[in-house]
Amino acid sequence: MTKTFLITYDLKRPEQNYSDLYDAIKSEGDWQHPLESIWAVKTGISVSAGTLYKRLRSYIDEKDSLFIVEITDQDRQGWLAKSFWEWLKENKK
Repeated sequence: MTKTFLITYDLKRPEQNYSDLYDAIKSEGDWQHPLESIWAVKTGISVSAGTLYKRLRSYIDEKDSLFIVEITDQDRQGWLAKSFWEWLKENKK
């Protein structure tokens, strides 16, 4: 069993190198990056939004913003690549 989380952020310092943040997100599991400031990550069942926050917080500045929420089978809709929707459906098993 897995959980899928939506990770989104607002990075205030475009001149800063955020590659460590991106690498940290990728290291959490199977991932997709469907929009510029949004990632979806499949993790183990024991991982929580709080756990992810603690792991990622050190990679952003005080003025940056970070929001993490579990993606569930609740009502959702959007206009994204078909491959993302297939990945999302696949990883909810």
